[in-house]
This record gives sequence, structure tokens and C-alpha cells, in this order.
Amino acid sequence: MQPPFRIGYGYDVHRLAEGLPLTLGGVRLESRLGIVAHSDGDVLIHAICDALLGALSLRDIGYHFPDTDAKWKGADSTRLLQHCAQLVREQGYEIGNIDCMLALEAPKINPHNTAMRTGLAEVLGLELHQISIKATTGERMGFVGRQEGVEASAVVLIFHAEVRL
Repeated sequence: MQPPFRIGYGYDVHRLAEGLPLTLGGVRLESRLGIVAHSDGDVLIHAICDALLGALSLRDIGYHFPDTDAKWKGADSTRLLQHCAQLVREQGYEIGNIDCMLALEAPKINPHNTAMRTGLAEVLGLELHQISIKATTGERMGFVGRQEGVEASAVVLIFHAEVRL
């Protein structure tokens, strides 16, 4: 018997470098620094994917979308997210909510928060209130504070489709 509720946690980190694009939560942001990655490097979406996969005990994003596969070179991470959401549905679950945290010095995330949440909600078939995105800086400490990298974490709650909320 499937448990009625499951929780998943995801985390991702990528290096930053000058002259590359910066896409977070499916939104392209203006920034002098961008993400070094095999795909588009959207750490926020990657953390959500890992959280969804973890809630189902289906390993991690690297297992499903290996960086050794040329098929994923430069891939739009919303494609990966759609696939992970489909796996959730195939297992008989629905997404209850997603809570995310981004850590980077710049640019500021608050002006882009609603656009990120709206795009993610559309990709996942959720309501805006089911997705939370928060942001913090490294207070100029560590790799985030020195603008060497960006990190994201996400927690998801999924529930079996037969559960009446």
C-alpha cells in the first residue's frame, strides 16, 4: 500500500562565471554572472526535481538526466521538471506544495519571485499559492558570498491522489 503522504528534499549548486546566462525558476535574469552547467543550470528547478524524485524514492536528477548524455546539453530545465511531475502522477500522487530557498548575492530575486512562481505553477499544473520561493545572500561569506556559485534547496509534499484533503 502506498503511503498517503510523502516528503522530498532537493538541493543543487552550480558555479558562476562571467558572460553566461542566468536562469532561475525558469526565468532568464539579467546578470553579469551566469551558471556553469551541462543543461541551462537552473539550480532552483533542479532542486525541485530532486525533491520530487526523492519523495518517490526514484534516485536523483543526475540518474534521470546524466550530464554525460549529449541529449541534455543546454536543455531547458522546465523539460526536466515536466518529466519529474509526470513521474509523480504516474505513481498516483499529486503535488501538495513546494517550498524553495535560493542563495546568491546578486541579482535580487524579489522582483522576479512572482514570474518564477507563475511559470513553475504553469509547468506543474499548480496554483500560485502552492509554490513558495525565498531568497537569501551569503552575506559576502563563503562561495555564495564571493559570487563563485549559487545554491538552491526545495522541499515538496506529495499526496496520494485518493487522499481527500
